[in-house]
Amino acid sequence: MTDGTTSLWMLVAPPRYPALASNESADVCVIGAGIAGLTSAWFLARAGRSVLVIDDGEIGSGETSRTTAHLSNAIDDRYFVIERLHGEVGAALCADSHTAAIDRIEAIAAEEGIDCDFERVDGYLFLGPDDKPRLLERELDAARAAGLTTVDLFETAPVTGFDTGPCLRFPRQGQFHPMRYLAGLARAVERAGGRIRSGAHVTEVEDGARVRIHTAAGHVVECGDTIVATNTPVNDRFTIHTKQAAYRTYAMGARIPAGAVTHALFWDTCDPYHYVRVQPAPDGNGEMLIVGGEDHKTGQESDTITARHGRLERWARERFPMISEVAFRWSGQVMEPVDHVAFIGRNPGDHHVWIATGDSGMGMTHGTIAGQLLSDLILGRANRWATLYDPGRITLRATKEFLRENLNVAARYGEWVAPADVSSEHDIPPDSGAVLRHGLARVAVYRDADGAVHRRSAVCPHLGCLVAWNATERSWDCPCHGSRFDPLGRVLNGPAVSPLAPVDDDARPAKASSNPEAHDGTR
Repeated sequence: MTDGTTSLWMLVAPPRYPALASNESADVCVIGAGIAGLTSAWFLARAGRSVLVIDDGEIGSGETSRTTAHLSNAIDDRYFVIERLHGEVGAALCADSHTAAIDRIEAIAAEEGIDCDFERVDGYLFLGPDDKPRLLERELDAARAAGLTTVDLFETAPVTGFDTGPCLRFPRQGQFHPMRYLAGLARAVERAGGRIRSGAHVTEVEDGARVRIHTAAGHVVECGDTIVATNTPVNDRFTIHTKQAAYRTYAMGARIPAGAVTHALFWDTCDPYHYVRVQPAPDGNGEMLIVGGEDHKTGQESDTITARHGRLERWARERFPMISEVAFRWSGQVMEPVDHVAFIGRNPGDHHVWIATGDSGMGMTHGTIAGQLLSDLILGRANRWATLYDPGRITLRATKEFLRENLNVAARYGEWVAPADVSSEHDIPPDSGAVLRHGLARVAVYRDADGAVHRRSAVCPHLGCLVAWNATERSWDCPCHGSRFDPLGRVLNGPAVSPLAPVDDDARPAKASSNPEAHDGTR
């Protein structure tokens, strides 16, 4: 069994690329080598633009390696909700764009010869125990109105030994191995003339006639346009972060006999919901049942190591008794927009900075949509999806959701007056962390496996929230906007771009280190 942080996909080592070792220039610089960044680079390089892709890790080292890799046009947040917030035209554009994304992944894999286990499968949406059939009827009507005319109502999904009850069938969905696809996509970008560089932690993006991108190592990339494809934007502090929220989502890979479960995508309507599919086992011994769910807001739950994965496994074993060993457990981060549609387009207030964020649990299709839409916008081409995904949009019908999310963030600042996690550093077990109070300061204290204590400021450098210890992944997580840091305070996820500040002997925050080795993450 893995340690709870390694996904099934991470067994495939992606090709390695040289670090950014000097100043460089390009027509377009793509920040982030996940599916959104590399798909954008593929379109632009094939159109003849000089493209540079930079990432502070290796390709796919962020959320693309933590997906469950469903390729679906069945919107997680429901078509009747999208129709209420964005109208019938908006719902139709959602259906059109996600359908096109599945088709595009299939076409790229075939054209570029990428062996990534791509497979067309049906998808089945069934009810949670507390939900009524009327929910499926509303979704059926809305999905058909959005153009998915082949969606239909079935008595039960094709699962042996588990009666799902009534369900909707969404035909011609898809699944694939995301890291094999990404590795092939990266090679295709290079064949088209693109460059890929690792080890480049971006600290600042300056918009202008020529965009200037600064890295922690002191290098500067100049370009005509830049795409920020880092799961959540790292180029500004406020604009988009007030319109979306970060959630942790959990997954496991369990061994099952080959053929024991129909190859299909399965989802329920619970809140939080569950999602299931089958993947060939990496060692060729049977198959893996991939099960995900149990989402919660980042940094706002303390029971993740036991309750979340435990509940997920119990849910799966009750419905799929053929499960033997649970071989993999992992989690990932999704960004949920207040109006349930991703933000893909020009960054508000900028001229040559473009963003892709707000995947809403559908990162593989949203990332592919981003690649096509952003490349069209940069190349000056019309794209019918542009208005729907415009990051500058104001969705008045989502005002209630906007206020609720931002009140939730505001409440997190109240933790400054809450009691400390423990009363003393001596109460922290080895290889664990806790937030302590030292006078007016809050200190994130990590005790390593050898018993040595490491202290950092508990104040997130993004907008000043207090971080919380995540025991599952041994990280410091910000409950306001989703920034995450390793036990020693180095960045794992934005929007923060600098590490948790060191503290002096009196536990007062000191100036943040400028050592490039202290910057380790923006995915």
